[in-house]
Amino acid sequence: MALVYPPDPDRVEEIFRRFEKADPNPHTELDFANPFTLLVAVALSAQATDKQVNKATEKLFAVADTPAKMAALGVEGLTPYISSIGLYRNKAKNVIALSRIVLEQHGGKVPLERAALQALPGVGRKTASVVLNELGIEPAIAVDTHVFRVSHRLGLANASTPDKVEQQLFRVVPEPWLTRAHHWLILHGRYVCTAQRPKCESCMIADLCPSRGLFVGAAAGKASPATKRKAAKKARVPRRKD
Repeated sequence: MALVYPPDPDRVEEIFRRFEKADPNPHTELDFANPFTLLVAVALSAQATDKQVNKATEKLFAVADTPAKMAALGVEGLTPYISSIGLYRNKAKNVIALSRIVLEQHGGKVPLERAALQALPGVGRKTASVVLNELGIEPAIAVDTHVFRVSHRLGLANASTPDKVEQQLFRVVPEPWLTRAHHWLILHGRYVCTAQRPKCESCMIADLCPSRGLFVGAAAGKASPATKRKAAKKARVPRRKD
């Protein structure tokens, strides 16, 4: 099965049909209680794992789960709660700044409109997409390293940047699954189609994957190290801030 873009619509539909059967209602693994805590958790998750963020926000949200309480902490008060997370100094500044803007310009409520969200400090397109999609405001496919890798391996996309991959996914993912595709692709990349040793033997869509031969069976054994490195490099998402 060759890597061809655009992919065969019947194959794409079967991929997402199986995802839906296995997990009909996927959700983010970040812990949150309201739109504000979701926004903060997603902003903190850039270049960090959900587990790291959840461990930090468990204590943080117990004392600051609203823009007013977060702003009252200030950067110095917030920093100790998130110091275990990468880039925590810059994230602390952004979280306090966005909390103050939400208070002063939006009446204490997180603006659930893309342009207003992306105008907040530390909130880029990917962060806004995750928030809007999770809250059911707008179908969005936030392309992180997992989505980027899985999309390329499955032949759902072949673009070289997250934004372009997002555009390609919107063109090929059937409409009924657009609001959930983001979660399925992330979870599949996190637990099955991992970067170094994908679990192809236990993958429920292995027979639909054009990249399976690179990792399983005789074809994998014949693939040169250079070929494997090239495939891995192609499926590595360019790093961006949000």
